[in-house]
Amino acid sequence: MPMTASFVHSPIRTLFPFQISAYTTPSGVIRYVDEGVGPPVVMLHGNPTWSFFYRRLITALHNRRRVIAPDHLGCGLSDKPQNYHYCLANHIANLEQLLVHLATGPVDLVVHDWGGAIGMGWAVRHPELVRRIVVLNTAAFLSPHIPLRIAAAKMPRFGEWTVRRFNAFALAATVWAVERPLPPEVRAGYLWPYDTPAHRIAIARFVQDIPLHPAHPTWPLIDAIDRELVCLRDKPMRIVWGGRDWCFDDRFLAGWLKRFPDAEVTRLDDAGHYVLEDASDDVIARIARWLLVE
Repeated sequence: MPMTASFVHSPIRTLFPFQISAYTTPSGVIRYVDEGVGPPVVMLHGNPTWSFFYRRLITALHNRRRVIAPDHLGCGLSDKPQNYHYCLANHIANLEQLLVHLATGPVDLVVHDWGGAIGMGWAVRHPELVRRIVVLNTAAFLSPHIPLRIAAAKMPRFGEWTVRRFNAFALAATVWAVERPLPPEVRAGYLWPYDTPAHRIAIARFVQDIPLHPAHPTWPLIDAIDRELVCLRDKPMRIVWGGRDWCFDDRFLAGWLKRFPDAEVTRLDDAGHYVLEDASDDVIARIARWLLVE
């Protein structure tokens, strides 16, 4: 049974009841939430999550905004081609094509984890299409810092073997990326699309695409995105930061504030990397209210 067909009958559907649309690319089908009407808000997830990460924020917004939350190719409900070149450049290109297809016009952008580099990679090419930006524990600039847990997943052969054979990266994230234990049904929601080694290919490729030296093919692209971030400095930015994130820690928050000194910051001292999971209903409501301001 295709993944989207089995999803319709999955218990996860009760937690993620949104309409799923599809956009066909030459490499596979990208699936995405597209709900509501009004000025669009585009939400971009990271690794090893999917649009499920945004379910509470989608619920808070979709009665008054058009909410678009794609699953990157290889992730969530999107196709997971085995011979595709998973890299930042291609993820940005896919987003660009999707938003052209959807004829969104100017959007508010919400980014987390790899969604930061993907979203900002698109945004610096189209600053006229960016209204506001919400940043959630992410980066769009180079850093010499890599946690040992991530470095282990990047180890040749061993890293991919553990990520794909045992789902180690996604499983560990459901524990290490939060400060409050996830309810069993939410944990199952994060893991549901990644049920076989073949379905975990993008998780492994995202880890491999983290650039640690200038010879890495993604290094110059992130460096170029960073140099162009200045074109977005006049955009209203709200940063909501999990202060207990061991991956995107406060050094990355300082990096954002260096580049966007006028950003509004909410630092949640008791939240981890999956900041929207640890965030209270009040914090979700505050993010939504900020995005609802005309």
